Amino acid sequence: MVDQPSVPLTILTGFLGSGKTTLLNRILNGDHGLRVAVLVNDFGAINIDSELIVGLEDNVMSLANGCVCCTIRDDLVETVLETIDRPEAPEYILLEASGVADPGGISMTFLDDGLRDRIRLDSVTCVVDAEQVFAHQQYPAVEMLKLKQIGFADMMVLNKVDLAGPEQVRKVRDWVNSQFNRLRIVEANHCDAPLEVLLSVGRFDPSQLEFDASVIAKHARHSNDAARTHEDPEPDHSHSFSTWSYETDEPLDLNALREMIKRKIPGSIYRCKGFVHTIQEPGRRALVQCVGRRTDVTLDDEWGEHTPRTRMVAIGAPEAIEADMLQELFDGCLAKSVAAALT
Repeated sequence: MVDQPSVPLTILTGFLGSGKTTLLNRILNGDHGLRVAVLVNDFGAINIDSELIVGLEDNVMSLANGCVCCTIRDDLVETVLETIDRPEAPEYILLEASGVADPGGISMTFLDDGLRDRIRLDSVTCVVDAEQVFAHQQYPAVEMLKLKQIGFADMMVLNKVDLAGPEQVRKVRDWVNSQFNRLRIVEANHCDAPLEVLLSVGRFDPSQLEFDASVIAKHARHSNDAARTHEDPEPDHSHSFSTWSYETDEPLDLNALREMIKRKIPGSIYRCKGFVHTIQEPGRRALVQCVGRRTDVTLDDEWGEHTPRTRMVAIGAPEAIEADMLQELFDGCLAKSVAAALT
């Protein structure tokens, strides 16, 4: 068998009515050029344009844009593995948890060592209704479930900010920041969060070493242009974002990089990923993945025919990326900088 890279999987959680299905509909109907598999409890709430449906067999709906939508049977792991083994394997899997599900157990399922070569838990994203997040306080069990759903998440989509209003949004943000450390928050209306943040594959996959950061910048400008041409008199920038890239031929210190990624990447960065040339392992590339609160620096394959070179890309909140600060953080991990600091 030919070794295949593990497929990234995001668990989508959030209480009933938060907007998870709206987000899934966006992805399934989207023209994003990615083969995404969406796993849901049933097809009932999914609203797919009939012209997009090219096949419907058993529990799988095949779409013209390359995506598939599958219903989850009793054995969740078996459903995921069967989805991966389809003739056209998905590049990404989105698993919608029930609105009353505790995501902790689901997360642990996909952290099993036996699945590591097939599936990589990319993130746990929680959709929160900004207007109704403090509802049901008279029911402690419901309040605790909401806390667990947010607490297990790496990233939060704060949805319906237009209905909630600025004062309520600030209140929710203050509450979240007081409860949870370094949780990335993406504000959205109708779950119009940028797919470039939610789906870390395709043009944002660092395994395609020749990615061009200008492509990301182009999509960022497109998002801003779309916001400016919105029908509303006030432009909606909730779905725009900022990008930053870093490239160098000089090796970085692996230990310093791990410490920096874990402790110093600011909360305004939603995603940061890429391949790194390190002085400790010059023959192998280090893979950096920072998704919300989930940070990981691991050794990957050998460089092979590719020239060792660090290439990173970060995606963050609108106009919130401090390029000079990020440049300083990564420059501080250069092997020569670390050695100079020790002398």
